[in-house]
Amino acid sequence: MTGVSGRRAPRSAQVPTPRAVDSGTEDDLRALFGHSMAVFASLAGPAHMLEAANPAFFAAIGGPERTRTGVPLGRLMPELVAQGFIGLLDRVYRTGKAHVGRNARVILGEGEKAREAFFDFTYEPRLDGGGNVMGVRVIGVETTQVQHAQRLTAEHRALLEQIARQAPLPEVLEGMARAIEELAPEEVLVSVLLADADGGHLRHGAAPSLPDFYNRAIDGIATGEGVGSCGTAAHRRRPVIVTDIATDPFWDDFRDLAGKAGVAACWSTPILARDGSLLGTFAMYHRTPRTPREADLALARVFADTAALAIERHRAEQARRAAEAREQAARDDLAFLLNASTALSSDLDAPQTLNRLATACVPRLAPLGTVDVVEGGRVRRVATAAPTRHQQDLLASHIPVYDAADDAVARVLASGVTEVARRTPSGPGPWHELGVTGYVCLPLLDRGTAFGAVTLLSTGEHAFDGHTVALAEELTRRAALAARNARQYTHRAALARDLQAGLLLPDLPRVPGAKVATYYHPAGEGLDIGGDFYDVFPLEGGRWAFLLGDVCGRGAIAATTTALVRHTARAVAPLLSGPEAVVAAVNQALVNRPAGHGTGFVTLVHGLLTPTAHGLDVELVRAGHTMPLHLDARGTVRTVDVPGALLGIGPETHLTAHRLLLRPDESLLLYTDGITEARDADGEQFGEERLVAALADAPPRTADPHHVIDALTRAVRAFTGDHGIDDDQAVLVLTATRPEE
Repeated sequence: MTGVSGRRAPRSAQVPTPRAVDSGTEDDLRALFGHSMAVFASLAGPAHMLEAANPAFFAAIGGPERTRTGVPLGRLMPELVAQGFIGLLDRVYRTGKAHVGRNARVILGEGEKAREAFFDFTYEPRLDGGGNVMGVRVIGVETTQVQHAQRLTAEHRALLEQIARQAPLPEVLEGMARAIEELAPEEVLVSVLLADADGGHLRHGAAPSLPDFYNRAIDGIATGEGVGSCGTAAHRRRPVIVTDIATDPFWDDFRDLAGKAGVAACWSTPILARDGSLLGTFAMYHRTPRTPREADLALARVFADTAALAIERHRAEQARRAAEAREQAARDDLAFLLNASTALSSDLDAPQTLNRLATACVPRLAPLGTVDVVEGGRVRRVATAAPTRHQQDLLASHIPVYDAADDAVARVLASGVTEVARRTPSGPGPWHELGVTGYVCLPLLDRGTAFGAVTLLSTGEHAFDGHTVALAEELTRRAALAARNARQYTHRAALARDLQAGLLLPDLPRVPGAKVATYYHPAGEGLDIGGDFYDVFPLEGGRWAFLLGDVCGRGAIAATTTALVRHTARAVAPLLSGPEAVVAAVNQALVNRPAGHGTGFVTLVHGLLTPTAHGLDVELVRAGHTMPLHLDARGTVRTVDVPGALLGIGPETHLTAHRLLLRPDESLLLYTDGITEARDADGEQFGEERLVAALADAPPRTADPHHVIDALTRAVRAFTGDHGIDDDQAVLVLTATRPEE
C-alpha cells in the first residue's frame, strides 16, 4: 500500500530572508537535500523470489546482511508484510496490472535499526513470450531526503514567520529546537545558549529535551578555551566538534554532568551577528559517540543563521523598548519636576513652599519625608509627609539637634553635601516605629550656605538608587530657589509696607469743624512703594493744611520724592503766607534735588482750612493735578477748576489760588488719576464723567466723608471687575460739620 506523505508545509508569507543566502548556504541546502538514486529489483514467481537488484536497492533496504538474492522478498524483508507491500506484489502478479506509488512511506528494518523512508515506485508485471506473468519488476526512487527537505523547509519558513511577527524569542528558539529534533533521522538533542552583553558568559536559551538539572548547571558558563563544546565554540567563533565526550579534554569539567544527562557527543556552532559579535551557540547532542556527516554540519549552519536572525531581532526590539522606556521615564521625570516646580512657585509664601516640597517628594521619591530649617541658631521642623497621620506625628515629634555630630541633618547643614545611606539615620529618632531602612538627606542652599535640609526615608523594600537621588537633588535645588524668592518677596513686601506707612498718615487728625476720610489702594503686589500721597497737619491760628499729590514713578525714587514734597510742605507752611508760596517752595526743592534722587514731575493739590461760623473757609492751589470736586448737601457735584502747572519741571510755577466755602455737610474731594484711569476688561477708562455720576447718584449724604469714599470705590470696583488696577489710587475727603458737632 502507499505510504503517508510528510507534514504539509504552511502557505508562503512575506518573511525575512536568512542572512546567509549565498553560495555557502546553497551548498548547505544541497547537502541537506542530498541526491536521489533509482532502485531496481527483479522478482520471480508467486513467492516474489529476489533474482536480481542494483546496489542502490540493497543500500536502501538495510545494508550488507540483506545483500543476497534467491530469497523471497517477504523473508528478506518481513516488515513489508504487515505494511501491505507484499499484498500489492501479489495483486500485480495475479492481475498483470502495474501499480504506481507516490511518496509511499515504508519502515525499513526492525527494532532499533528500523528507519522511515519514502519512495516513488512502480510494480510492473514480468511477462514471458506467451504473455504470461512470470514475476514482478520493482523500479523506484527513494524520496526520503526530499520529504525531509520539504518538512525542513516548512519548519524553517514557519520559524521565519515567527521572527517576522516578532514572536517571543524563547518561543522561537524552543520551536526551532523541537523541529530539528523531530526532523533529524537519528535522535538528536538541541540546545541554544545566549551570550550575555559582554560575551563573557552563556545563558540558557532553549533545550527542550535536555534534563532540567543539566540546563541549570550549564546556565552561565564562561566562554573560553576548553570550556566544553559551547564555551570553546563561543571563544573561537567557529564550530567545535566533540565526537566522544568521554575522552575529549574539553569536557573534563563537565564529563560527569554529561554522563548523568546521558549525552555522549556534542557539536557546537557559534551564533554570530552580522558584525561578527557573539550572540550565542547552537549545539546538537547525541546519546552515543558520533561523527557528523556533511548534512549534519549543514543543518547546524542553516539553523545557527536562523537563530542569529531571531536573536538580533529580539535584541533590536529590546533596545527599542528600552529606549522608549528611558524616553518615557525622562518625560515622566520632566513632568514631575515641572508640576512640582509650578506648585512650589504658585505663591510667594516660604513655609507653604517647603510644605509643598515635602508633599511632592512623598510617595514619588520616598515613603516618608521631612523638611527642617535653621532659625535663630536652632533647627525647626517645618514640614512632614507620610501615608498616615500617625507616621506624620512621629516625624513631627523628632527635631534634629543643630550641632550634634551624630545627626545626619546637622552634618548636611554643616557640609552642604547630600548624604545617602542604606541604614537608619544616626542619632535618636522614631526609626524603629516607622520601619526606616535607609535615608537620603539633601541640603537646601542659598548662595552656597545651607539654610535647611530635606530628609527622605526608605521603608520596607524601598531603596534609593542614583536616579532617585539625582531627581531629589534637582527638586531640592528648585525648592531652595523658590523658598529664597518667597523669603525675599516677604522681606521686600514688609519693607515696602513700612516705607509706605511712613509716607502716609498713620492716624487721621481730628480737625475742628471738619471730618476727614482717606482711601489708599496700591497697584501691583505691594513690592514697590507707590507715588500717591496725602497729608493733613495743623498750623498756627487754628488753620489746617492739607495736600494730596502724585509722584511720577514707583519704588525708592518715588518714595524719596514723596518724602521731599511732604517734608518741604510741612517745614515751610508755618513760615509762608499762603498755599501759593508753599507750593513754590516745594517746586524749588524738586528743581534743586540731586540727579540721583529722581527727575520725575509731581502733581499736587495744596490748601488751607480755616473753621468759621458758616463752615470751612478753603484756599487751595492746583499744580497739574486732577481737579478737586465740590459736593453740596443736595448731591450736586461741581468741578473746582483751578489752573496750575506740574511741579519739578522748571523754576516757575504760575499758580493761582482759589477760595471756596464748605458749608455744613458739604465736602471737598481730592483724588489721584488712579481713580479716573482705572480700566475695565476692554481697556476703557473709568473717567471723570463716571466719577461725577457715581457721586451724584449716591444716596443722600450725611456729614460723613466715609460715605463719599464708599460710593466712589464701589463704582470703580464695579467698573473694573476682576481686571485689577494699574496705578495707585488715593482719595482725601474733607467734610464741613454742623456747628453743634
